[in-house]
Amino acid sequence: MKKMSVDDKLALDLFHTDEEESHIKVDLDYRDEAEIRKLLLACPAECYKWIDGKLTFSHLGCLECGTCRILSYGKVVQEWRHPQSGAGVSFRQG
Repeated sequence: MKKMSVDDKLALDLFHTDEEESHIKVDLDYRDEAEIRKLLLACPAECYKWIDGKLTFSHLGCLECGTCRILSYGKVVQEWRHPQSGAGVSFRQG
């Protein structure tokens, strides 16, 4: 069986995202690299990326698992809530 990339796996799910407003508020200026590394390694959807020495974040494709909330709430992750009604992920592959 061919190994699937994260993008291939996420493509199986259906996302209804609010492209204007994220359900997660992230401090992109946070500088503790150990804390940031936790998010980079733990996010199953790779919403957090380290590009050119800076943290980037995109809520599009978020699986709403809450991992980032548990690992870094109050630090990198300033606020985490479920998406507004009608928005969010619908899992199509178990």
